[in-house]
Amino acid sequence: MATKLTQQEINKIVWKACDSLRPVMGSGSYKDYILTLLFVKYLSDVWKEKARELSIKYDGNQEMVKRQLKRERFFLPEESTFDYLYDNRNESNIGELIDISLTKLEDENRAKLEKVFRSISFNSETAFGPTKQRNQILKNLLNDLSELNLEPSHLANNDVIGDSYEFLISMFAGEAGKKAGEFYTPSEVSTLLAKLVDAQPGDRICDPACGSGSLLIKVAKEIKSKNYALYGQENNGSTWALARMNMFLHEEDNAVIEWGDTLNNPQLKEADALMRFDVVVANPPFSLDKWGAEEATADEFNRFHRGVPPKSKGDYAFITHMIETTFEDKGKVGVIVPHGVLFRGSSEGKIRQQLIDENLLEAVIGLPANLFFGTGIPAAILIFNKAKGAKEDILFIDASAEFESGKNQNKMNETHIAKVVSEFQKFKNLPALDCEKGEVLTDKFSYRATLKDIQDNEYNLNIPRYIDTFEEEAEVDIKAVHAEIVDLKQQLTETESKMEQYLKELNLI
Repeated sequence: MATKLTQQEINKIVWKACDSLRPVMGSGSYKDYILTLLFVKYLSDVWKEKARELSIKYDGNQEMVKRQLKRERFFLPEESTFDYLYDNRNESNIGELIDISLTKLEDENRAKLEKVFRSISFNSETAFGPTKQRNQILKNLLNDLSELNLEPSHLANNDVIGDSYEFLISMFAGEAGKKAGEFYTPSEVSTLLAKLVDAQPGDRICDPACGSGSLLIKVAKEIKSKNYALYGQENNGSTWALARMNMFLHEEDNAVIEWGDTLNNPQLKEADALMRFDVVVANPPFSLDKWGAEEATADEFNRFHRGVPPKSKGDYAFITHMIETTFEDKGKVGVIVPHGVLFRGSSEGKIRQQLIDENLLEAVIGLPANLFFGTGIPAAILIFNKAKGAKEDILFIDASAEFESGKNQNKMNETHIAKVVSEFQKFKNLPALDCEKGEVLTDKFSYRATLKDIQDNEYNLNIPRYIDTFEEEAEVDIKAVHAEIVDLKQQLTETESKMEQYLKELNLI
């Protein structure tokens, strides 16, 4: 039996292919070209294997094969196959041929791929340089990717290509730093948030700042069936296209991913009203400046009735949008925010107070520092729940120490994630507190606060106000310290003596 291709092998080959583009453009740009060609390679290999299987089934009757192929998830014209492009890799207009192939692929699959390739051109002198250089780069790319056999029967498991796509997106985000970090939430953070919101079969799930779609996919993976609906919106055109391809590779064909500014031009609507969801998750850009505060008071959907966030910080604009788009009495929101959201005053303080008084906030979870690409600051997860009922308690978790140190980024492993999720589930199963004062659940890790606790802290949600993480310092051994000082002084005297001797030998003193 032939050896199956693993995710690691795909990652290695495709990452090597990036070497062709690194000299001429940054990763913020070349991710679009690499991931698009990988997408084409995968579709081509799936199509080729299916055509071969059908040819065997129908004894080589090509008319029957063509008829059956048109019933597949997608249709791939001959000119859009990777093999066609590879066979023409030496042509002087190879960039134009790739663009034409993508247009035909899109035209044949409008329901799933409309406009996905319209913001990218392989025939761009601006991107690749003069024609001769462009042709050589594209030829190298096609040669590198031709080493991959992505036919389903050749892959180690069904998730390999989708997981490799996720790996590459994370690598590009790591290379490009802050800007790229806006389109990708680290995998372990997405997994943690997905487990916390606990989406159920039949749920309608949305990410209004979906980036590459990774968080939506993680939420879907937690559901033990395919009975759910995914929706998202993304403002950046190339990232929106990436999300569409990412959904397709993960076989989320029915996901609705819209293109546009969620705060100023929400696209997910029903009968001229905002569409409602069971679960809304997001990792919106932290403290977005110029988010549209000037128009917020006249918002046709009245999303900002609790107050308008400051024009230089859009965190609560995203939070209130998310809350307003959940179903009444059952909607849940999970959002990743900078810590300033927990304690900043003025209009943000008023909005925070009203959200708490409405009994919407369920949990505040502090994350470790340096988890996110492009910023070392720690973030927090806020969980809002419209189904809290009469239970007013709010859970605080300090997970800032739950990580493994990494060279560039810290990581939360499965044990760290399980610890946070277990604590959250324990809290949800507890009856409401019948006293004004909250209680410690796990020492130096979690605390469930009452509304009175929150009010006593003037609606400040800063985690150290609720969880004491102070570690007492060990008693100082005065005698040992004195002995160490004496020893250091002796070493210093000996070193100075030797230095003086060396300087005399060199006739410097």
